[in-house]
Amino acid sequence: MTDFTHELVPPYIRELAPYVPGKPIEEVERELNMHAIKLASNENPLGASPLAIAAAQKALAASNRYPDGSGFYLREALAKKHGTPVESIILGGGSTELIDLSARIALVPGDCGVTSYGSFPLYYIAIRATGASFLDVPMRDYQFDLEAIARDLPEETKLIFLANPNNPTGTMFSADNLDTFLARVPEHILVVLDEAYYDYVDDPNYSRSIDIVRGGRNLLVLRTFSKVYGLAGLRIGYGIGPAALLAEMNKIRGPFNTSGVAQAAALAALDDTEHVRRSVESNRAGLAQLASGLHSLKIKFVPSVANFLLVIFGTDTEPLVEELLKHGVIVRPMRWMGFPTALRVTVGTHEENEKFLRALAEVRASLPLRSAAHARTIIEGDTQGI
Repeated sequence: MTDFTHELVPPYIRELAPYVPGKPIEEVERELNMHAIKLASNENPLGASPLAIAAAQKALAASNRYPDGSGFYLREALAKKHGTPVESIILGGGSTELIDLSARIALVPGDCGVTSYGSFPLYYIAIRATGASFLDVPMRDYQFDLEAIARDLPEETKLIFLANPNNPTGTMFSADNLDTFLARVPEHILVVLDEAYYDYVDDPNYSRSIDIVRGGRNLLVLRTFSKVYGLAGLRIGYGIGPAALLAEMNKIRGPFNTSGVAQAAALAALDDTEHVRRSVESNRAGLAQLASGLHSLKIKFVPSVANFLLVIFGTDTEPLVEELLKHGVIVRPMRWMGFPTALRVTVGTHEENEKFLRALAEVRASLPLRSAAHARTIIEGDTQGI
């Protein structure tokens, strides 16, 4: 049988490398025949909101019916929470679906999409999947270089992806920085601001993004229920943006892109302020715990405002990650996200963080080192992170 794939699929699709998720914990435990901890996917280690679980169980009984395609009640609650018209809220299968939709709505071949190398790979995938060209502006000190992005925008730019905080570096830019940036960016360019880790940031000058949307700017803000609310497995997120833009995005959105179970769980999770408080406090303590442990081991890391740390080594981290896996600790090597000498570790529970630090100390001690200089390259760092 003749394979016509090459003729059918455009070259800009064929050249894409697929997004590869981390190994499921069940697969690792089956392969190793041991209990494992997963600190690889920036999930909430405390689990889902109890209110969300109860609501999801109740909604499951009606799964023979299609869900509300517009997600009206959830959108209404989100509009009330953010002080926007309900028409300014769109739901997605996680914020990842909205990343794809925003690229599809804004870009055609001949246009350009812009982001930074060292950020979430789905931005690049979404841009190139439209046939548009792609510009990745280098980061500066593990952060988006907003000045360089605004300065170097090609004339054909129609879309810019920014993540704040950024995954995988955990760094943020301030609301003042964003204001300065937007003042330099032509208003016809759609700026997509991914704030998936919004709830973890404790900085009064972090974000005024919703105010900017309310002011009429061509800005789409993405939020998710996957992180602090603990609903990653239900795949539900939302966008806040200009009503006219969202009306166009709804034309190409799948008619039932979020399930009734997910909508019910997300609606209940919004009311569970206690779960959010515990999750944020646990994360703050976990970040401090990991930072202290890495300081003691003299291992570099990038200070983070999110729920993960980018840990820096002086050599390829793939072997290190494999050794940690043998200890039942799942973390993410970062070569595929632009940092071949780094791994990303999610903040876990106190016990999970301790297990990671113990395993890292054991693995570091057992790694064959070619020389004293090589050893210093791998394990030594300043005691203030980076």
